[in-house]
Amino acid sequence: MPKISKRGELMPESPIRKLVPYAEQAKKNGNQVYHLNIGQPDIKSPDIAINAVKNIKREVFEYSHSAGLQSYREKISEYYLKLNLHITSEDIIVTNGASEAILFAINSCLDSDDEIIIPEPFYANYNGFAKSCNAIIKPIKTSIKTSFKLPEIQEFENKITKKTKAILICNPNNPTGYLYNKQELETLKKIVKKHNLFLFVDEVYREFCYDENNHYSILNFKDIQENVVVFDSVSKRYSMCGVRVGCLISKNKNIINTALKFAQARLSPPLLGQIASEAAVDVEEKYFTEVINTYQKRRNLLISELNKINGVFCPMPKGAFYCIAELPVKNAENFATWLLKDFSHNKKTIMIAPANGFYSDEKSGLNQVRIAYVLKEQDLKESIDILKLALQQYKD
Repeated sequence: MPKISKRGELMPESPIRKLVPYAEQAKKNGNQVYHLNIGQPDIKSPDIAINAVKNIKREVFEYSHSAGLQSYREKISEYYLKLNLHITSEDIIVTNGASEAILFAINSCLDSDDEIIIPEPFYANYNGFAKSCNAIIKPIKTSIKTSFKLPEIQEFENKITKKTKAILICNPNNPTGYLYNKQELETLKKIVKKHNLFLFVDEVYREFCYDENNHYSILNFKDIQENVVVFDSVSKRYSMCGVRVGCLISKNKNIINTALKFAQARLSPPLLGQIASEAAVDVEEKYFTEVINTYQKRRNLLISELNKINGVFCPMPKGAFYCIAELPVKNAENFATWLLKDFSHNKKTIMIAPANGFYSDEKSGLNQVRIAYVLKEQDLKESIDILKLALQQYKD
């Protein structure tokens, strides 16, 4: 029997999805499962996007340009102009979700064994993307005790070697919900300029900022625009995860031209997804006002109730719709598995994501979980009650 590649063997499982078989079995056993493990919003997608797909008059669903529909790239440009950011259609490559944009960036900017510095915990798939490109992640540790704030500049300096090519952050952050402020981004700018590094910034949760905090885009820094690559997506902004449309943005023409070659190799991004996404850009501003208000209420409920549970600690996230919570258990993956296999309350249980998978070190985050507050308040309240009862009964 032929042997699979070492790259395939090293490819990590998703901590978000690896427990799916247990959840499926729990449902077969008649249990309702509250999904707190994945960032799939229950918010309705904009009618304007849904109607755009319903009213398609095309007779052929043809390939689009490898960089994406020109009309859609111009719409993205208009979106950024509203943010006072001068991004043209030529600075954009439309991708199959932000995931493909990240893959294109790493493949375009890093060679095998080049290093990329990422504050951890980080979105688990960054690890998979890096491994698939033979790049090496050098983690910078952040702490739940400081709400996962960015470490001091010296910690970055200590990680930089001759093989360091890039720094990657997610702002607002998945999985922690941390929102990097302008001063922290200024710190990163100094490092990037000093060492001539690429700076990859995942801004897909840009709209989701709370308590009157504002998102500051890395695209505001004109003096490092040749170093910067931004990843964006319609998945969370418009609650359209399934259309699989994102984009890569950079003022660096070498990056755009190189990424385009990878885009040509996969032919084109999804046509129907682009049609829906182009329409979504014109959604009324009140859509976001209502969505942000909804998520802020959910966040307030979740964090308040979590911290009332004996032994649980969870800092208040300022953005996105995730939090990392520390539980009074030794191994959160074992606990999460037990919740699905062996526990239910009134034929209901919860699915949570073990946070260890968001760290590069196997021993980090063992007693932590990521929770996505993407369910309505009543479901969140019931989920927290289930968690409290489960922790009382669970034996490590």
